[in-house]
Amino acid sequence: MTLQTQAPVVGAHPAQTLEDRAYGKVFWRIVPFLMLCYVVAYLDRVNVGFAKLQMSSELGLSEAAYGIGAGIFFIGYFLFEVPSNIIMNKVGARVWIARIMLTWGVISAAFMFTSSETVFYVLRFLLGVAEAGFFPGIILYLTAWYPAHRRARIITTFMSAIPISAIFGNPLSGLLMDSFHGTHGLSGWQWMFLIEAIPAILFGVATLFYLDDTIQGAKWLNDEEKGVLTANIEAENRAKTASPHSIGATLTDRRVWLMCLIYFCFVLGQYGLNFWMPTIVKASGVSGNLNIGLISAIPYICTFVAMLALGRSADRLRERRWHLVVPALIAAGGFIAATMATSTTVSIVCLSLAAAGAISCAPLFWSLPTAFLAGTGAAAGIAWINSVGNLAGFLGPFLVGYLKDFTGTNSAGMYLLAAALVIGSLAVLTVPAKTVNR
Repeated sequence: MTLQTQAPVVGAHPAQTLEDRAYGKVFWRIVPFLMLCYVVAYLDRVNVGFAKLQMSSELGLSEAAYGIGAGIFFIGYFLFEVPSNIIMNKVGARVWIARIMLTWGVISAAFMFTSSETVFYVLRFLLGVAEAGFFPGIILYLTAWYPAHRRARIITTFMSAIPISAIFGNPLSGLLMDSFHGTHGLSGWQWMFLIEAIPAILFGVATLFYLDDTIQGAKWLNDEEKGVLTANIEAENRAKTASPHSIGATLTDRRVWLMCLIYFCFVLGQYGLNFWMPTIVKASGVSGNLNIGLISAIPYICTFVAMLALGRSADRLRERRWHLVVPALIAAGGFIAATMATSTTVSIVCLSLAAAGAISCAPLFWSLPTAFLAGTGAAAGIAWINSVGNLAGFLGPFLVGYLKDFTGTNSAGMYLLAAALVIGSLAVLTVPAKTVNR
């Protein structure tokens, strides 16, 4: 039995104790830091949802125009995602992730100068270009440290940064907008963009000094620990005999396109909710930006708990498909129920189910493609799946905004998000269990 398939047990061979100690070191060294980076990234990506509460009226943006601006981020993201990940695979995570964070921090701060629809669209596009490669780069980076049977818990822990950014970021965004509105002649949304961009620049500089590109380059691991970790990764890569080994083969692989479809459906549900959460909460009867931020945080608290529990369960049971299908269907039910809510309390309960299910699907999904992709195929495949899937980040906000303008309510948009999650669930069940249940 190889190291990567052994489960830790009390009184096991000393190599097991060494392995657990090594992975403990890796976790505490890189995962909390990457989580903080992703908290900052995600906040800068979706804080436009809060800015909308003031910015739309000041600039005269329609609901559909806001949806286009929120979503156009993902066009830039799509165009530069694969090249970015391939460059990172060549130059290393440390330098490339630092570059990404520094450029998106500067562009995010520039949003304070938004003066028209056109400027809004251009800056959102440039922010997508700047951030392209960050998330798939981190997923690729983690596959270089963790084998498949440890990966779901690690990726869900890393991606718990999404609800964390909302739990703290939503009230923070509301507080900044209320507290600084009118200071030095600037609106609250302008101050929010400026202040929330600063951490991205600081973490970008810190990344240059903190991250290690490879196991062998980690001075905080001893030679025995490096040997155990390297052996696990090499053994797993040898087992991935069916992985495409070139960029062309990866982009034409039917399994990769199936992954794109699944991820597209899940991302549609996720971002359709994220970008419109403040608007939906406001429509339920909540007033005041800080109050909207505090109430909006509740669904993300539920999401945080659900993500960690599902990730741990998926690794413990080594089951991947139903850990995706069940949360997605629960989320679909939450979206549909939200359209029938008659009070703020009921609406928040429904949105909590929708958020916990839809957002939990994202980290759990990555156990599927990383089960068969390796080497160059992994670098190109992860980036391609993420870029195609994230086109839903453009389509989702736009369609929700368009349907709200057309119908006058949020209901049609919620039905659309529910339908996407159901389609994604059905697609997951076409993936052979033996391929991904490791």
